[in-house]
Amino acid sequence: MKTYILLFIFLCMSILSKGFSQNKTTAQDTETYTSIQEALRNPEKVKRLDLSNQKIDFPKGFWSKFKNLEYLSLKNEGLMFLPEGISELKSLKVLDVSGNDFKVLPSGFTKLTKLEELFLNDEKNIDLSRNIDLISKMKNLKVLHIENDGLKKLPPNFWKLNYLEAVYLNDNELKEFDFPKQKINNLKNIYLNNNLFMPSDIDRLNTQYGTLLRF
Repeated sequence: MKTYILLFIFLCMSILSKGFSQNKTTAQDTETYTSIQEALRNPEKVKRLDLSNQKIDFPKGFWSKFKNLEYLSLKNEGLMFLPEGISELKSLKVLDVSGNDFKVLPSGFTKLTKLEELFLNDEKNIDLSRNIDLISKMKNLKVLHIENDGLKKLPPNFWKLNYLEAVYLNDNELKEFDFPKQKINNLKNIYLNNNLFMPSDIDRLNTQYGTLLRF
């Protein structure tokens, strides 16, 4: 009888130990690094990197070290141009470059073939039309944030992004909104909070597009 009890205790301890080990591994995988020095100690293990508000001058060859990076934030870096080396981040899924001063994304941006979510918020100088021509080639992109960019209207080529699932256009200056609904098969939500729509316009758009639009 004692043997069975001891065996049961051993099995329970093994299961708990395995669960703890898995949780520890998961925590390590999702750790967000906020320092270049820390990230460079073992760059191949870094999956999340947040270098926002640091005004960093990135050294040559820096980005090629992060072969498994999935999330990158370069918010409020004062960047006039995005580093060309970003295109070397072949595993990148989420990129936040909000609050910078660039007008166009680099030509190599389309090499980010796994990118699923892009943040372009607080970009008052951005040339949206030119960037859409580039972004429209990134067919794995699912979510696009263009919030607080001072947009008064959407450029004519905006709906070339017909593969997106969600578009965030909150906190702009939009007064009118129209799009070819029949051509946007994948789109699930368009967020339009805090724009300049009149209540009557919101009622009309809700009637026309239903739950697709979020005010």
